[in-house]
Amino acid sequence: MLVKLLKSKIHLATVTNKNIFYEGSLTLDKKIIASARLKPFEAVWVYNLNNGKRFETYIIEGKEGEVVLNGAAARLGEIGDKIIIVSYTWVSEEELKNFKTLLVYLDEENNIKEIVEKFVG
Repeated sequence: MLVKLLKSKIHLATVTNKNIFYEGSLTLDKKIIASARLKPFEAVWVYNLNNGKRFETYIIEGKEGEVVLNGAAARLGEIGDKIIIVSYTWVSEEELKNFKTLLVYLDEENNIKEIVEKFVG
């Protein structure tokens, strides 16, 4: 049996810009991407705390502190909005024994404040 679990969570990122005419994606500080064990072009869900909208997109590497809504996603948030970025993965019963969810907490300027690993199994 496989179980779908939270792989990574980036908590309280602040949207720094939007670009509606970009092809589409979420530009994210490459240090944040690496600290959350994500990969460029990996699918993520974005939850906007300001307006309640949720959407799926993929991430691309950006500059320090950048959190940019691109393409259609630019219509789902505003500069200054607080968002949560998550990725999920399917885990087997065997993998579950050692599986850890990674939580990355950001400050107001999108600097990494804390990284927490939580055992699931």
